[in-house]
Amino acid sequence: MSQGAGSKKVLIVEDDRDAAEALRLVLEDEGYTVIQAADADQGLIRAREGMPDIILLDIMMPSGTEGFHFVWELRRGPEEWSRRIPILVLSAIHGKTRLRFHPDQQDPVYGPGEYLPVQGFLDKPSSSAELIAKVRQALEEAAVLSGNQAGTDR
Repeated sequence: MSQGAGSKKVLIVEDDRDAAEALRLVLEDEGYTVIQAADADQGLIRAREGMPDIILLDIMMPSGTEGFHFVWELRRGPEEWSRRIPILVLSAIHGKTRLRFHPDQQDPVYGPGEYLPVQGFLDKPSSSAELIAKVRQALEEAAVLSGNQAGTDR
């Protein structure tokens, strides 16, 4: 078990049961507490009830691009934690289409993080090591940004 991971809660919003289960196993093996939701609506409820430290979010779910709506709804919340909680998007769309959820540095309209206000992207499938590294990085960056006060308004 990783040092310090046991005190961190991860919300997985993923409609594919097998993918969600695989993520849960990897994260729990590293000592994280995992909460799961099968769609965006359930994810918003679980986020507000459980106030996780980080969210892993699929974009394409049964009703289409539910993940986009989840991000925008959560970020509009009145609570400070809803605007600062790190979100990592997990998606296979980059491997299947030319669509990109994150613009590169040359994009004339959007800068990194402006198009979709999340902290990172992982292509499906990702290795366990890559997943854990991204989760750790996002949590560390969130702690630095909040002056190591993360969780004080929970």
